[in-house]
Amino acid sequence: MRIRHRAVKVGAALALVASAVVSPTASAANPIVTGYYTADPAPLVVGNTMYIYAGRDEAAVGNNNFVMREWRVLSSTDAATWTDHGARANVATFPWAGADAWASEVEPRNGKYYWYTSINGNGPGWMDIGVAVGDSPLGPFRDAKGGPLISDSTPNSSGLNIDPTVFTDDDGQAYLYWGGYWGARAAKLKPNMIELDGPVVTPQGLANFWEAPWMFKRNGLYYMMYAANDTNGCVTSSSYACQRYATATSPLGPWTHRGVVLDQVSSTTNHAGVVQFNGQWYIVYHNANAPGGGNFRRSVAVDLLHFNADGTMRKVVQTTAGPPPNPSGGTGTNLGPSATASTSYVSPWETLAAVNNGGTPANSGDRSNLAYGNWPERGTQWVEYTWPTAKSVNRVSTYWFDDDQGIDLPASCQVQYWNGSAYVDVPGQSTCGVAGNTFNTTTFTTVDTTRLRLNVTSKPDFSTGVLEWQVFQA
Repeated sequence: MRIRHRAVKVGAALALVASAVVSPTASAANPIVTGYYTADPAPLVVGNTMYIYAGRDEAAVGNNNFVMREWRVLSSTDAATWTDHGARANVATFPWAGADAWASEVEPRNGKYYWYTSINGNGPGWMDIGVAVGDSPLGPFRDAKGGPLISDSTPNSSGLNIDPTVFTDDDGQAYLYWGGYWGARAAKLKPNMIELDGPVVTPQGLANFWEAPWMFKRNGLYYMMYAANDTNGCVTSSSYACQRYATATSPLGPWTHRGVVLDQVSSTTNHAGVVQFNGQWYIVYHNANAPGGGNFRRSVAVDLLHFNADGTMRKVVQTTAGPPPNPSGGTGTNLGPSATASTSYVSPWETLAAVNNGGTPANSGDRSNLAYGNWPERGTQWVEYTWPTAKSVNRVSTYWFDDDQGIDLPASCQVQYWNGSAYVDVPGQSTCGVAGNTFNTTTFTTVDTTRLRLNVTSKPDFSTGVLEWQVFQA
């Protein structure tokens, strides 16, 4: 099942040369890189690393055209600090193609990584969709097919064959979505990932679709996010675009439109992807906010994405600060939802179910995903997870509850584990953070245990509470 998605262009000919320099980007702010311009980002999570595949905008000042000839790769282990791996593909990766490297996305399958790209072919028509393949997220990538996967000659192709997004479901079936000029299209892919498996269909229910589809799955529900440029609650001028989204219970729809998730940005185009990383959901998009930026000199940004209890997406808050660090500490699997929770005390009007129901709070006062609190108890209280078999764990993330009344952020906290006969402090524990409005991550040396406990000490005259407590597998 895919938990990330989508990118910009590909090309492998320059990959070995351009990748010789790997430079850390100390930026923990938006845009995430400002040394050059990037656009059409596609995030991908592999193990403990988030990758972003993005096209490079090369238009000179005053050139009001897209100039994109290569795709670059950035990576992060905390979603805040990024490493630049240089260009990993370019137009020359596809010997059959001409100019123009537009939006793309990478999808893993069978130990390989398939890079689906919008690229100008040398034959009839304008944009085609090609596929490159590599043995790692960083390549090197090579043309996987020797010609386009999608072109104007494909029956029922889009008015503009751009912006591929590929999603692989739990049963292994892969789906390709693409399209521009209001022409969303979809098709199944064969297991080899470079051939269509059946006819091209026109998805139903994607209201006001313009371009840039992005598909992912969460809690059994399929989500399709896409760029729209209507003035019906999206933008004030159709020269700009917002990101709308729809949901479905089947990968091919029909889709039900849900609303706007990302308002217009500072560039006219609006292209985004969604990914879950270390228990938190993120949206990756571009804007024109880098120094010297503009509509054809765009830059990638990353912000937090939150869901309501009913599965709908909350509108994204665009920031210049970017998300707080969320370091990797294992496979990224949150074991909280599989545990049985218990506590020293829970208020009658709160619920213990809040701590491991998979919610993503918008802030510490958010009750939409339920809340746990222990008012009127003071001092040290605890929340505990129990599993039927031992789990290897080395990291927790806690989102504190603060109701602005009797429940406040704690004074301190401590993680303990059951060693078979008693609770003891986890070894090598980092600071147990007590900040509001964010997940506080605590790392420690891996322990194998059937029980993990979070001890929480209140401030004087206050009680404490938790909106979500995540425990990650080592």
